Amino acid sequence: MSHLLLVMLGGAIGSGARHLTGRAALALWGPDFPWGTLIVNLLGGFAMGALVSWLAARSGGNEAMRYLLGVGVLGGFTTFSAFSLDAAQLLQRGDHGVALAYILASVVGSIVALFAGLQLSRAFA
Repeated sequence: MSHLLLVMLGGAIGSGARHLTGRAALALWGPDFPWGTLIVNLLGGFAMGALVSWLAARSGGNEAMRYLLGVGVLGGFTTFSAFSLDAAQLLQRGDHGVALAYILASVVGSIVALFAGLQLSRAFA
């Protein structure tokens, strides 16, 4: 149960940071390009890499910190960071074909699923 509370606390912090980043990007650069989303995805990927490295260097990592920061904060900030870690792990294992399939399925599949959800909801609207 304590892990769930850590994830929830971190998620609230990460979601708030995502919201503030998006608002700041919109104020700075306007609505013509999704700068806020790009920024959180890039920062989230960088932060996940730094966190994983830091936790690994700490004698096997700290499980509470992983739940709070990795799953919670970065999960709330952007799920793209978890996707990036999964893809990197597949690549580092040498599973290049599986990694490519995962990347394509995740990115293209998510966009296709979004359009399917739009179509379904429009059909019942």
